Parts: sequence; structure tokens; C-alpha cells
Amino acid sequence: MAKERGICILIVDDEKIMQESCASILVKEAYATQTASSGEEALELFDRTSFDLVVLDLKMPGMGGIETLQRMKERDPGITVLIITGYPSIDTAVKAIKLGAYDYITKPFTPDAFRIAVSRALERKNLLTENRHLRRRLEAKQDSDMIIGESEIMRNVYELVRRSAPSDSTVLISGESGTGKELVARAIHNYSLRMEKEFVTVDCSSLVETLLESELFGHVKGSFTGATHAKYGSFELANGGTFFFDEVGNLSHDIQGKLLRVIQEKEIKPVGGEKTIKIDVRIIAATNEDLRKAVKQKTFREDLYYRLNVVPIHIPSLRERKEDIPLLVHHFLKLYNKKRKHPVTGVSPEAMKILSGYDWPGNVRELGNAIERALIMEDGDTLLPHCFPWLEAPGVPLPYTENHTVHSLKEIERLHISRVLRETGGHRKKAARLLGIDRKTLYTKIKEYGLDPTSGE
Repeated sequence: MAKERGICILIVDDEKIMQESCASILVKEAYATQTASSGEEALELFDRTSFDLVVLDLKMPGMGGIETLQRMKERDPGITVLIITGYPSIDTAVKAIKLGAYDYITKPFTPDAFRIAVSRALERKNLLTENRHLRRRLEAKQDSDMIIGESEIMRNVYELVRRSAPSDSTVLISGESGTGKELVARAIHNYSLRMEKEFVTVDCSSLVETLLESELFGHVKGSFTGATHAKYGSFELANGGTFFFDEVGNLSHDIQGKLLRVIQEKEIKPVGGEKTIKIDVRIIAATNEDLRKAVKQKTFREDLYYRLNVVPIHIPSLRERKEDIPLLVHHFLKLYNKKRKHPVTGVSPEAMKILSGYDWPGNVRELGNAIERALIMEDGDTLLPHCFPWLEAPGVPLPYTENHTVHSLKEIERLHISRVLRETGGHRKKAARLLGIDRKTLYTKIKEYGLDPTSGE
């Protein structure tokens, strides 16, 4: 973000002449500067503005450099701090480094020595940032490799990812819970021109409405109770990269309107702020709801829907691509075997028949959970039917059906959720995990089927 905004450096020294001298040197290097004469003043500026580097004098009246450093590190552990110290204070400077300062420079120093020290500090900051980005990209690449499937329906998904990745068009990914919508979003980012930048995710179903706006757009100090310092929003953190809205259908009408403005105007306004901030992000959204239905019901803005749905990608449920189940099973075996001293090397044909015949309402997530659970229970080198006691072989009536009655898929789902709730004693978090769905989806299903969450009936 420093690149887009320009490098900004905070100079903290109680001597005005030192402030002015340091600022003059840095301005000639095209850096933006702000100055503070005390630790207290520095922290006030620190709370309102994002700095790439802090140049901090150790010897100051009132709040000294050590305490100022500690408080800055509490607020932002990643901040880079260059200490200024006199010769008698070398021991204190060493202490400051142990507390997280990058380096120190002793008074008096020449302009060249100061320029070199600042340049090295900024190089170190950039290196740490690049390493963090690289680590995230590697993690994201591993995630994207988990999109497994050779079925025709999945080949169509891969083709849409390939075609949409190089563009900046918004993408709307739809599909049931557990199908891998975020993995597809990451794949689009990883193969885009923005792959070197951040991929930022916000789960719209996990944040309370009162905090969501601050999370997205940031806030200024004092904008609401508890806003003790300024905060960057997720949009600014994603600047230059990709922003992923998971479960976008959960946004309120108010936030939907502000998101529409972001897409149209490419700018945001922090909570409590007066100035708008220009941003450059690519937006990908995902939903397990029918947004067209939500538009008709007036719970989702029609104009936002069409802005998001430029490139629609639907991720099929696992029951629509059962030919991919063996591939996924072996993928999860390889993944979870890393945690075992004695790896499971295979799956018996009978067990694979059971796995391939099940409808997996929790989709790939539920399948992965089932394999992980089976590996915990199995001591041998092959997964057998007894490793999956909660599943039934294809062609055999489900244990909770009566008189071999053929039920609709919805009725099977209702019965299955009911049974899992019963087995977990109504523990919804545990039930959701066993089903391979999130709690919000489980709550929706309980309400839809009129189940008693405490008894499963």
C-alpha cells in the first residue's frame, strides 16, 4: 500500500531542529513526513495515520522512546522503527532492538548516514512484506490445487476460471456449502495479473452488522465507542489485489448500497471519516443462496446483483459429479496421511462403493471430514466399510427409512440432519461439523424442515 500512497515516515524527537533536519533530508528523497515532539503526540498520529517507518528518539521528556516503542508495537507489531540515540544511550538502544526496533543510529550523524539507515530500514520492511505475500501466495497455491475433478462439469468450471482470471471483471460464484467456492476464487486470483498482490476474504455471515462496515471500510479514531485508534479496512488492505466476499447474500441493504458505490466509483469512505480513498481491487463474490430469488423478494439489490454477476460460475454439488469422488478420496488420503505415523495406502472396493453412493449434503467438505475421521478410527493400511458406519452402501435402504420407502432427496436430507442432531444430543456446532456444513446453513435447514434442534425431530 505504501507504493500507492507514497512512503510516509513519522519523525519523533523533542528537538525541533532535529525534526526539521530529518524531515528536510527525507523530503529530498521524495518521502512524505510527519513530525511529533513527544511520545504522546506520536501515538496520536500513529492512531490516525499509517506509517511505513518511524524514526524515534529515545531521550524525550514525558513518555520516553522505550515506552513509545512498546505502545506502537502493541498497536502494530509489524511497524518498522529506527532509533535515534546519543552515545551514552547505546545500552538503551540495544534494549530497544530487543523490544522490536529494527536498528539505531547515533547522534550526531551526517545526512548520508541518515539516508542510508532509512533506506536499509525500508528495504527490510519491504522484504518482510514480500515474504509475507509470498507465504500467502504459496498457501493459496496449495489451496487452489485442492480443486479436484476430471468430470465434464468440472472441466467447464476450469475453463471459466481460465477465461475469467486475466480480466478485472467481477465474478459471482454460486454453489452449495462445502463445494469449494473460495478455492475457485483463489484460483482466479492466482492466475490473474493481480497474483502478486493480496487476496483478502471477508465472510459476510460471520461478522455482526455493527462491525461489518468498519471491517470493510476501516474507521477513524473516535468514530464509535471502542474506536481507540484508526484502522485500515479490508478494502484498503486488498488494494491492487482481489477482494473476496463470501456469502454476499448476507449483506444488509445499507452495506449493499455502499458496495455498489465501491464497484462503480472505485473509492471508499472510512467510518467517521470525511475524505474518500481511491482503491483498485477486483471483486469476487460467492453465495449459496439463489440471489435471483432474493432480488425478487427485495432482500438483495437488483443493481448490485447485475454488477456482481458479470462472470457467473456455478460450482456443482458432489452428487452431480460422483465420478470425481474416487479422485477426491485419494486426495484426502494423501493430505491426511501426513499426520499419521503409519499411512493408510488404499480404500477397499466395498468402501469406495459406499462413498460413491452417498449423496454428501455437505459436499467436498463433508467428504474430507469423513476421510479424516475414518483415518482416526482405522489402524490398518486400508479403509474398509466399517470405517464409515454412518453411511450406507448404494442400493440398500437407509437405516432410518421405513418399509423400504423411496424418499425424495429433501426428505433424505431432513432425515439425515435429524439423525445427526440426535446423535450429537442437539449440539449444533458438532452436528454442523459432522455434516460438513457451516452453522448458519444448519440453522437454515433446521428452520426449513421444522426440526427440534435439541432432539433432532
